[in-house]
Amino acid sequence: MDYKQIERLVKLIENSSLMQFSFKDGDVEIVMDKKDNPPVVAPAAAAAPMAAMPQMPPAAPAAPEAAEAKAEEEEVFITSPIVATFYSAPAPEAPAFVKVGDRVRSGETVCILEAMKLMNEIQCDWDCEIEAVLVSNEQKVEYGQPLFRVKRL
Repeated sequence: MDYKQIERLVKLIENSSLMQFSFKDGDVEIVMDKKDNPPVVAPAAAAAPMAAMPQMPPAAPAAPEAAEAKAEEEEVFITSPIVATFYSAPAPEAPAFVKVGDRVRSGETVCILEAMKLMNEIQCDWDCEIEAVLVSNEQKVEYGQPLFRVKRL
């Protein structure tokens, strides 16, 4: 796992509702815990009545080109709908359902999540291209955890 992948992972966890996250791949182990960060509390002086606060003019609406560019830059993920064990292939000796660079159609199976001895095939909700596989085979995953980073087609 390189620095860029770790940096992306930290940003994902920071922006998620997960309070704790752990990842292990071989001899690399990453553990993140949000409960050590106390909430930020504004001082009482900042709670002045609105009438006393200076009024700022409303911001101009963003240009349509800027909005489109931002939408294209946003990362899209296929996430886990359950707490489970991730399997990239239907059997240990079988090839993975998808790999980086594959184009996937809506409704195609991208992985299997095992929960309580039930195998749940996870299908893609839209046509996309797989940009990154974010978990390793047989890894435990949490509800809402990103499994794949994709680019919509």
